[in-house]
Amino acid sequence: MAQIPAGADRPGQLSRKQTGDAWEVKARRWLEGKGLRFIAANVRGRGGEIDLIMKDGQTTVFVEVRFRQSSQFGGAAASVTPAKQQKLLQTALLWLARHNGSFDTVDCRFDVVAFTGNNIEWLKNAFGEDT
Repeated sequence: MAQIPAGADRPGQLSRKQTGDAWEVKARRWLEGKGLRFIAANVRGRGGEIDLIMKDGQTTVFVEVRFRQSSQFGGAAASVTPAKQQKLLQTALLWLARHNGSFDTVDCRFDVVAFTGNNIEWLKNAFGEDT
């Protein structure tokens, strides 16, 4: 396996972006193992980014991936704040509009895949437009 390059500011360690990308790949593979199909990754919109977009049957799933080394400060899932949820909702609306859809016309949900230490937690339908 190829070596992963170290972060420029921290020799021998991954940058935050590289670490995030690695956990997103792990989440994608884990979700594919659960039967979801990959659509897109790192979708950016005004002020936000969606880590993964997957399909679960006919449902479009917008996935936020979070990682924390420990639960000392509330764990990974707790880090998806209401402000972050609003950014994800707005970015999803833009993505849907670019694909001729909306929350009214497309069956979709917002999931969180949270890695805390060695534990993985999949929060299906973690939040929505009514939050």
